[in-house]
Amino acid sequence: MFLKFLRLEIKSFFRGTSVGVNLAMKILRFIGILYFMACLAGGAFAVFFYVRDEMHQDPLKVVSKFLVIAWAADLIFKYIWQEMSTQNIKPFLTQNIPKNTLVNYMLVKTFLSALSWLNSLFFITFSIIAMFNGYSIVGILTWFIGISFLFYLNNFINIQFNDKETIAIIIGCVFAGVGALGYYNIVPVLSYSEKFIYSFYQTPYWIIIPIVLFFGLWRICFSYVRKEFYLDQGLEAKKQFGKTENIAFLNKYGVIGTFINNDIKMLRRNKVTKGILIGSFFFLFYGLLMFSSTIYKTPAMMMFMGLFVTGGFQFLFGQRVPSFDSSYYPLMMTLNVPYKEYLKAKWWLINIMTAASIIIALFYAYFGWELYITFFAAGIYNIGVNSQLTLWSGAYNKTQIDLNSKEKRIGQKNSFNLKSMLLLIPKMLLPMGVFALSKYFFGITAGVVSIAILGLVGFMLRERIFDIIVKQYKREKYSTLDAFKNKD
Repeated sequence: MFLKFLRLEIKSFFRGTSVGVNLAMKILRFIGILYFMACLAGGAFAVFFYVRDEMHQDPLKVVSKFLVIAWAADLIFKYIWQEMSTQNIKPFLTQNIPKNTLVNYMLVKTFLSALSWLNSLFFITFSIIAMFNGYSIVGILTWFIGISFLFYLNNFINIQFNDKETIAIIIGCVFAGVGALGYYNIVPVLSYSEKFIYSFYQTPYWIIIPIVLFFGLWRICFSYVRKEFYLDQGLEAKKQFGKTENIAFLNKYGVIGTFINNDIKMLRRNKVTKGILIGSFFFLFYGLLMFSSTIYKTPAMMMFMGLFVTGGFQFLFGQRVPSFDSSYYPLMMTLNVPYKEYLKAKWWLINIMTAASIIIALFYAYFGWELYITFFAAGIYNIGVNSQLTLWSGAYNKTQIDLNSKEKRIGQKNSFNLKSMLLLIPKMLLPMGVFALSKYFFGITAGVVSIAILGLVGFMLRERIFDIIVKQYKREKYSTLDAFKNKD
């Protein structure tokens, strides 16, 4: 029965109305997955031999020590991006198919997500290397099985509290508290992790703990989903009572203030947009990758990281304009809504968040003022140039976003557009190239000043650039309306 369900999903993919674009997006995702697979497999080699030859420690113990951090990060990523898809299963509820089979299929399908199995590639590669370097084959196999079941537990934990934000916040606070206790050596969290995970290798019968937990949570999740598995209950779109909110002081800024007011309320109310805010916060720490690889310390990559650190909200929110308004965009186009003010409101909101990111990123000064002023210059460029280019690329974004939907996707079919890809040249490659050349020939000051000047020039020319962007939005108006109206 499971194979029949998979065949039907494959048929639905190739019979869709946008097979070409779907296929293009699948190919791009496949390339991305191949990249991460190569990174994880290569990372396993790097970790094993670096720990053994350079640190002169037991690689298995070191990996076991830090797996608690990887486990917590895996749960966080799954909470943000992964959820059971119920749309494809609804038609089968009227068929002569046992409901238990459908529920089990939905649970099994969560393990097919790349977020579920990608990390296994690291563990498989690491385990094979360990077996070829003198470790016990039985011990390594039980170690691998034990940690695999522990990571797969996150699928069931995610199902249990994915739609319960209060519980998610409590768990997040617990993670933060445990992390603080471990960081300040109040509680040796990493030592406990090492002892527990390494026991799967030393004492193989300890794997009974994650196995029992896995099947126990499977049973709990099965009962939970089975109880809610009705069109008029768990599978029904959630209905919420609306409440009136108003940020009064924004009203004095006219139409622009009204649009900003609406966007702020949208960001506060919807789970999809809350995910944007969470993702923007994580972007602030992207610069920490600099200390894990020498390639990130090159001038071009320093600027690349600065653009991401200060522009997380810009890239996650700005490039989805007007997709966040797709549900009422056709109605808005029948009203006397000034396009320029509509886009300017988005622009101001993006730049306010970018400015806040620049201030928060001040902690990078701890690692050197040269790093921070590079990020500061990148923030100026984001405000003056990239904020407008990001809105420009939004004119070609025809992706519908249902703010009431619980489904989470990273990229959708209509978000792929060649013109949007070409705009990456002035958004990313231009500042990286200018900064690298200026710093190489004239020093860090010249590099920072050159990027800041580009940002200031873009800011001063914003009115003319907005006129060009408005014309492009009007040119794409009807194709955008057609995409937002077409639910297929």
